[in-house]
Amino acid sequence: MQKLRALSAQLPSLDWRTSINRTKTEALNQLQRKTILSAMLQLIAQYLYSAKMLAQTNNESLVVEICLTVGLLLASMLIGHLLHTNKWVNESITSLLLGLCAGMVVFLLSKGQNSHILLFDENLFFYYLLPPIIFNAGFQVKKKQFFQNFVAIMLFGVIGVFISFTIIAFTCKWIFPKLGLPLSYKNYLALGVIFSATDSVCTLQFLSQDETPLLYSLVFGEGVMNDASSVVLFNAIQSLNLSEMNAVEVLILVGKFFYLFFTSTVLGISAGLLSAYLIKKLYVGRHSTDREIAIMVLMPYLSYMLAELLKLSGILTVFLCGIVMSHYTWHNVTQSSRITTRHMFATLSFITETFIFLYVGMDALDKEKWKKTNVGPATSLELSATLLMSVIIGRAAFVFPLSTFSNIMRRTSGTRIGFRHQVIIWWAGLMRGAVSIALAYNQFTNAGVTRSPVHATVITSTVIVVLFSTVVFGMLTRPLVEWLLPHHMRSGNVSPDAKSLFEYDDIDRRLLGDGSSDENVFSTRPSSLQMLLRAPTSTVHYFWRKFDDAYMRPMFGGMQVDLPRQNNSISHDRRANNGHASDSSPDSSRHGYYRVLPVTEE
Repeated sequence: MQKLRALSAQLPSLDWRTSINRTKTEALNQLQRKTILSAMLQLIAQYLYSAKMLAQTNNESLVVEICLTVGLLLASMLIGHLLHTNKWVNESITSLLLGLCAGMVVFLLSKGQNSHILLFDENLFFYYLLPPIIFNAGFQVKKKQFFQNFVAIMLFGVIGVFISFTIIAFTCKWIFPKLGLPLSYKNYLALGVIFSATDSVCTLQFLSQDETPLLYSLVFGEGVMNDASSVVLFNAIQSLNLSEMNAVEVLILVGKFFYLFFTSTVLGISAGLLSAYLIKKLYVGRHSTDREIAIMVLMPYLSYMLAELLKLSGILTVFLCGIVMSHYTWHNVTQSSRITTRHMFATLSFITETFIFLYVGMDALDKEKWKKTNVGPATSLELSATLLMSVIIGRAAFVFPLSTFSNIMRRTSGTRIGFRHQVIIWWAGLMRGAVSIALAYNQFTNAGVTRSPVHATVITSTVIVVLFSTVVFGMLTRPLVEWLLPHHMRSGNVSPDAKSLFEYDDIDRRLLGDGSSDENVFSTRPSSLQMLLRAPTSTVHYFWRKFDDAYMRPMFGGMQVDLPRQNNSISHDRRANNGHASDSSPDSSRHGYYRVLPVTEE
């Protein structure tokens, strides 16, 4: 009994101890869970704090970049304005040199840590910077001169690109392996396209549309068509599988080029006509001028991005969209919208053009691409000299022969391209710019970064050629133009008819217009093949005007014309006031086609 009592007395004690142990275990587990949870919360807090600090750092870096860019833009514009009469330096060179100086300062102050700020982004260039420039070029183009010289412009801008592309590509294929830089067939062809893209901005800044209309039109038109053709040809090369070159691949390349060229043309014209039709039919301006301005801004950008989405030429698309919109859409909007859009497009083009030169100058100081190259300075200079010489030879190989061919086709001596003009046209296309750098980054980098020393060498050689050609050739441009075309020769290049042509804005001129009145376009109807062969430009213009007045203007609007129901005396008075039946000044309130109201008999 005593043993049982002793055993029963021990049982509560065992239960108590077991309970204590269980409680300790549970408390320990809870403590461990709390510790783990606290540690996790602490890690999350540290992560959020680090993310916050990183975001603040990134925001500060972004603000610094924006302030630096805006300040450089303002400084470049002011310095360029002060140096606009300088014989050697123009605004493009000023922006480029200012970008170089700014890049050097950033590089030295940050000890190379902020080199990514200076990195060139080809997507930023093609998707945001280039569209306003190309669209404004088409929107403000002198349509009379452009279409009068359309054949010569297409010869230089399309056929010339093929000739230059072939010479540069074969030169690189021949010399680069000897310098220790072997590339694939596709890369050689890409180099041919990259260095066929010209930048004639420096030359255009020294030419005047009033004094040298023919030369300005050729240089300007060829510059736009050259960039468009180069990008189209570049896209065509990217879609080919060029394991080895043969005649079949060459034919496929040419076929894809013309396919992309044609489809881009159709897309640009369609976008321009669609904008004109929407504004004309919906009477947007009667309710909100903001909406019609927004349509005029967004429609060309939509056409550009749609062309890029379809792997077409956004440059050619938006350029033709600008021409069509200046012919139809611009005349369908209100007077205030016309003034606003003209100045807005020109201002955007000027700002982006200045920024591009700053951007190119700052990109030259990105240390990453210079560190990855595996060749010495001497070899790098040899590669750059090879590219530059191939550009010079390739340019001369088509400018002078195609100019001679164009002169054979031109009947009148006053419209022929003289030798002095040919030299200036050749010189204007020797400079390379942001299009070449953007295409080089697209071909030889991945999101702006390259791990291949060979590709890094190509990028650095491209930068050297762009800097040298822009600065050196650009500084020699004005002395060359003044030497080849003295002032008395330039002012004498404009006939009295041409002088009257530029007294008002060409945006008010008919597409394919020739500056004459409606009655004086043709004294007789061109009814024979002989007349078509004798004056093809005038004949095409005649039939185009008949088609435009009969079908296009009633549907898409455009410049005000004399309707049949209007009184003849009123039409006569308008001709007397305007000097051109189909022209009206930008300040006139009678521009919109759908706003031409019936005129009652007086």
